[in-house]
Amino acid sequence: MTARPIAHRSDSSEPDDPAPTTPPPLAGPADPDAPALDAYSRTVSTVAAHLTPRVAAVRVSLPRGEGAGSAVVFTGDGLLLTNAHVVGRARGGTAEFADGTAAPFTVVGADRLSDLAVIRVAADTPEPAVLGDADKLVVGQLVVAVGNPLGLAGSVTAGVVSALGRSLPTRSGNAARVVEDVIQTDAALNPGNSGGALADSSGRVVGINTAVAGIGIGLAVPVNATTRHIVQALIDDGRVRRAYLGLAVTPAPLPADIARRTGQQRGLRIVEVVPGSPADHSGLHRNDLVLTVAREPVGDAQGLQRSMFANAIGVPLAITVLRNGAMVDVIAVPGEENG
Repeated sequence: MTARPIAHRSDSSEPDDPAPTTPPPLAGPADPDAPALDAYSRTVSTVAAHLTPRVAAVRVSLPRGEGAGSAVVFTGDGLLLTNAHVVGRARGGTAEFADGTAAPFTVVGADRLSDLAVIRVAADTPEPAVLGDADKLVVGQLVVAVGNPLGLAGSVTAGVVSALGRSLPTRSGNAARVVEDVIQTDAALNPGNSGGALADSSGRVVGINTAVAGIGIGLAVPVNATTRHIVQALIDDGRVRRAYLGLAVTPAPLPADIARRTGQQRGLRIVEVVPGSPADHSGLHRNDLVLTVAREPVGDAQGLQRSMFANAIGVPLAITVLRNGAMVDVIAVPGEENG
């Protein structure tokens, strides 16, 4: 394999988009008389051919045995994006590409809250995949998953975006955490898919597959402005310093009378409060509907995340919720996410 490096990152505080290549167009012009399934197959096969060389199988040695998953090449100088739970607390491992080439890697940084990690391969890598924008996804949109489920390298599945804005409670030892704003898809995912690519019909990576939630339900961490900042922090510092509340939320519509009164259409329904977390201590409850955080309306998980910067750690945070038809104000003091 021959690497084709991209331009190095600038010193700007804004992370560069590490996506130097353009996904290929669909193979051949569409035939208006061809069955719809032919067009579907052509789309999936083209995305698969584009992404399969750019998704590696990764293996790490963990205290309880060997861990395995997938990782996506996203820069021209050997950086790959995967899940934090794939690498665990390992410092390195081995990456194997679709052509059989294998090379050692080191872990640059991992962030358990987002379930993202960056690794660096000590060898030439294929051209990087193009990173897209999950904020532009819509429910029902075609997506293609590429990974290494059950040790079967270069496996491809396809489906649709089933839902957006989900929250995923996770656990690491005795510590409970929540991955926010995940993509739900019905593309088949199995152990080993974690860290692999979830792509749109143009071959742009819009998510990093992270978990199997149940039969026919897969979840992926979105690729968007928020996760780009996380990735850049991992590259720069090896960690992400951020505030932590301990909530799992999902977008929900406001009752009509509250919507008329506030001019706000959506809020965040609390589906889980992590025991012992700052949210728990503040008196937030499951089924509360979050309207504002720091006096700013929130209607999606990213609205909450935008308030969870490092400068919010230890600072009282005003949160307004709708509880049993009444607006309730609480003050939460975010802690620091340690993982």
